[in-house]
Amino acid sequence: MAGLVLAAGAGRRFGRPKALVEFEGEQLVLRAVRLLTAGGCAPVHVVVGAGADDLPPLPEAVLVTNPDWSEGMGLSLRLGLASLPAQAGAAVVILVDQPLLSPAAVRRLRAAYAGGAVVATATYAGRPGHPVLLGRDTWPLLDRYATGDRGARDLLRARPDLVVRVPCDGVGVPLDLDTPGDLARATERVTPAPVAVDRAGSAGDEGRGSAWP
Repeated sequence: MAGLVLAAGAGRRFGRPKALVEFEGEQLVLRAVRLLTAGGCAPVHVVVGAGADDLPPLPEAVLVTNPDWSEGMGLSLRLGLASLPAQAGAAVVILVDQPLLSPAAVRRLRAAYAGGAVVATATYAGRPGHPVLLGRDTWPLLDRYATGDRGARDLLRARPDLVVRVPCDGVGVPLDLDTPGDLARATERVTPAPVAVDRAGSAGDEGRGSAWP
């Protein structure tokens, strides 16, 4: 299953492209790629735009340039999905600015796909968030729904019959780093946590706010 990182924005509220922001000594774009690969996704594509010339080497990822990144997230999502190989039946999508997500959540969505889900979204306290899994059959629908700064959100709302909600409480925090203050809050949440057991039965998943290796 493929992985897709949306990392093209300029990060105006933050003051610089968030793909380049460091969290725990690692740029967010590197952390996002590592999250998806640790969750079992391959290949991993990264949609880049603002700040692309300053990105670090990403040997484990394929870069997809969005020259019109200022049009918003929707275009980045459509370009990223279109860049994936034909054999990719689904993609797990994450945003570059959510470093407290975890590979455990990615694995749970992959398990939902193996169980027949066409679309799956992680939920936290009952609210949908990322990662989001999109089966290939839904990608053409995004020409209608993923526009401007909207990604797959409108599709999920319009077609709830397609969506499987996957609880991911305890294996990540869906905190967006929109401002430097958000970065400070995320850093405060990174504390050692006891090993949790994933619903699939694997140990080593991350607890609330903990950093994953």
